[in-house]
Amino acid sequence: MRWKPLSLVLVIGLGLAACEENRPRGAARHNIPIPADVQALMSTKGMNKNSSVLIRSFKKESELEIWKMASNGQYALLKSYPMCRWSGQLGPKKREGDRQAPEGFYDITPASMNPNSSFYLSFNMGFPNAFDRTHGRTGAHLMVHGACSSAGCYSMSDDQIAEIYAIVREAHNGGQRAVQMQAMPFRMTAENLAKHRYDANMPFWRNLKEGSDMFEVARVEPKVSVCQARYAFNRTGDCREDPTTQQIAAAAAEKRRQDEAQVAALVAKGTPAIRLVYQDGGQHDKFTQVLMASGPEALEQKAAWGSRAVGVSRPDAVISGPQEIVVASPGGVTPRPATAAASSGPALASSTTTRVTVPAATARAGSAQPGTPSTGTSQVARGNVAAPPAATPEPAAQPSMMQRMLSFSPFSAAQPAAEAPAPAPVAVTPPAGRATQTAPQPPRRADSQNRSAPQAAAPGAPSVAAVQ
Repeated sequence: MRWKPLSLVLVIGLGLAACEENRPRGAARHNIPIPADVQALMSTKGMNKNSSVLIRSFKKESELEIWKMASNGQYALLKSYPMCRWSGQLGPKKREGDRQAPEGFYDITPASMNPNSSFYLSFNMGFPNAFDRTHGRTGAHLMVHGACSSAGCYSMSDDQIAEIYAIVREAHNGGQRAVQMQAMPFRMTAENLAKHRYDANMPFWRNLKEGSDMFEVARVEPKVSVCQARYAFNRTGDCREDPTTQQIAAAAAEKRRQDEAQVAALVAKGTPAIRLVYQDGGQHDKFTQVLMASGPEALEQKAAWGSRAVGVSRPDAVISGPQEIVVASPGGVTPRPATAAASSGPALASSTTTRVTVPAATARAGSAQPGTPSTGTSQVARGNVAAPPAATPEPAAQPSMMQRMLSFSPFSAAQPAAEAPAPAPVAVTPPAGRATQTAPQPPRRADSQNRSAPQAAAPGAPSVAAVQ
């Protein structure tokens, strides 16, 4: 890679510093109004600043979406933001210190908002929730914040978090007691499901897809609970199907049948199973391109997007990108090579793609770091990472590839069907009220990168920690 001249780096840095000086700091930053252009966008979509909000995030694509309720009682996409940084791997957070950004369904309450963050502004996702506690998962202070630095959080630029914070704040002011955040490993497309079909996290991801499908077919927030140690959606207190949401459940089951038919077709065409291994999370290519153009002098500094005192976390990890490992299918048949490592935007000019073929058993082990390849040749996507270790042979009494691929949750009796056009959102009457978790929500805590004690809040404001 050839770095740009230092003079260009300085010009970029001065321009970015000027943007920072225009950004409110101190006590005023949490009261930044929603930008006029965003309010105008709301008006064109039949929304207002106090209407309810829903957040969706996608690690693999490094995108965060803000949805708002329109005048018809259904949610519509307001705006999509390229994500500046997330850490860890695809998969849920399981224990304190694993650097994993959480995956699941979380509630952001007024008490979750932190106007005094060391990472400009932040709000707590509410990890661990009832599902996480059921599975003994540990960790705290998992946030969405600014500064483009992550150690288990979803990090945006300061300008982005100021806008998102204001949108969530006004929804709370309008009476929404909890903003649902749907944190996904990737967009639940047939292509992603086919490519990641041997991942050890796939049963969990399919459980998340049930709730995602409920939302996508109806554009109504699913009611979330925990039944039999799984996420359950639109269920009664005794885990039975809510009779008021049967229409949504039927439409989601039909969508699932269509998606599974597409997955089966993709596998039949030779779509390879892959596993992505990140050095330490990722970011949207929009930000990576700037890092690559800034030169080594700027890598350890704030690269346009956050507080000067923080700096972009692990810029080397995001520039190298994930390693894409092609996983051999059961029975020893090696699928044809995949095309390239997944990326949320245009391919970087300096990228190189290297792949390794390993048995499916190795991929299901879910190890974060690869070792020595057992079959095939290959490379590393945008970086040099060792190849995966040789694995023991697949046990004889394993379910077939198609059985695993087409498995369904115990809450659904849907069976695969022929491929059909995706259904339009169901016209429904939004259910009254919000669901609550089966266990009480944990108290709001400080941010992950700073664990100092809370400071006193201004009169009338929620108590928050003077961190992240």
